[in-house]
Amino acid sequence: MAAPRFLDQALFAELAGGAAASPRKRQHHNFHEMEEPCHRLAVGLQPDTYIPPHRHLSADKAEGLLVLKGRLGLLIFDECGVVTDRRELVAGGDCVGVDLPPGVFHALVVLEPDSILFECKAGPYRPLGEGEHPAWAPREGEEGVAAYLAWMTSLFD
Repeated sequence: MAAPRFLDQALFAELAGGAAASPRKRQHHNFHEMEEPCHRLAVGLQPDTYIPPHRHLSADKAEGLLVLKGRLGLLIFDECGVVTDRRELVAGGDCVGVDLPPGVFHALVVLEPDSILFECKAGPYRPLGEGEHPAWAPREGEEGVAAYLAWMTSLFD
């Protein structure tokens, strides 16, 4: 039997530091084994990370997101890339998270350094497939990412 693992300030500091040192400006800590049916992870995030708009089409890929520390901006898009909803997710605030049903295009922007997110969704891990990356937003590493990230972030100014 595995020992309990805690979401504490030591883990948060480790994740924030790892995210700051990472070229992608994020660091994951998995609480699950890859073959487990429920994936649970804490993610350290820095403001320059790009989490592009995406969706999960599989009926079993609802996604729960909770902000444990810091502040994130959540954007919900329609099929054409129009923002249909936006919400600040703030640790200890009025809205700390979201439960996203499958099929919803969404993206996150980091609004405060050293933010920590807890994510839960069905396993196993599958890379995004056909129809889960929108044509209207750049993918990570593509030209236009900096401008698109700046635009998404500006929606929370």
